[in-house]
Amino acid sequence: MKSISEILHSARTIAVVGLSNKRFRPSYGVSEYLKRVGYRIIPVNPLEDEVLGEKSYPDLDSVPVPVDVVDIFRRSEFVPEIVEAAIRNGAKAIWMQEGVIHEQAARRAEAAGLTVVMDHCILKEHRRLAQAS
Repeated sequence: MKSISEILHSARTIAVVGLSNKRFRPSYGVSEYLKRVGYRIIPVNPLEDEVLGEKSYPDLDSVPVPVDVVDIFRRSEFVPEIVEAAIRNGAKAIWMQEGVIHEQAARRAEAAGLTVVMDHCILKEHRRLAQAS
């Protein structure tokens, strides 16, 4: 499985499940940062039409392009269905944000060949690696 560093260096497209237009939400700040540092962000939220200038999709199955990373900002009980959709989409990695933990879904994703990062903030990890280099 790839390391966090390998995921962040090889990824170009990140689908952010649960991305909201509400600026005070962690999903917004993290996605804004990721977009600013060069990743293509694809919002996935049935309640939004557009976030950060990008068309939002109601679910991962509606995303018309393959994604490298599926970044999950949903409660842990929603993770299994998101993992299944990520597998169907051909995603390379599942990233569960801080506080999002689902061991069974993580094992399912890994068995399907996806790299899994659980209970880590993608923004914090990106900044940590940027400072280290």
